[in-house]
Amino acid sequence: MTDATDVAAATDPTDAAGRRNAEVVRRYLRVFETRDLAELEEVVAEDVLVHGAGHHVQGRQYPQGSIMTPGLSDCRVRIDDLFAAGDRVTVAFTLTYRHDRTGRDLTMTGVKSYRLQDGVIVEFWGETDLYGLLRQLGLVPEQVPAF
Repeated sequence: MTDATDVAAATDPTDAAGRRNAEVVRRYLRVFETRDLAELEEVVAEDVLVHGAGHHVQGRQYPQGSIMTPGLSDCRVRIDDLFAAGDRVTVAFTLTYRHDRTGRDLTMTGVKSYRLQDGVIVEFWGETDLYGLLRQLGLVPEQVPAF
């Protein structure tokens, strides 16, 4: 996992909770690379609330499903920006996957905001550029069709 920005610059040095929570979110994002589901259980609550793409769901199985996406492997995570304050952490990131069938690299960007409690992620909101990922696979048109 690589960082494009220095977390210390994005987090108030007097905010110890923010620094600790930033590290928990880094561990969560690292699970996309390692696929270590035991570590996922350590940093994400079993009943985590997940908001995004027009859905509001509950349960660790939802982020686990994103981590274990079939057909995409060798995920590399780049943190493009990170801001932490108290119980909230917001991250802009780029995921680069290898498409198993073609061997091509595919990228997907996103922004997520996490709420933590007692050192675990209990809720998050966010969006990822799934359309851009599908466009790289040739599964949707280059231009969004007129409505």
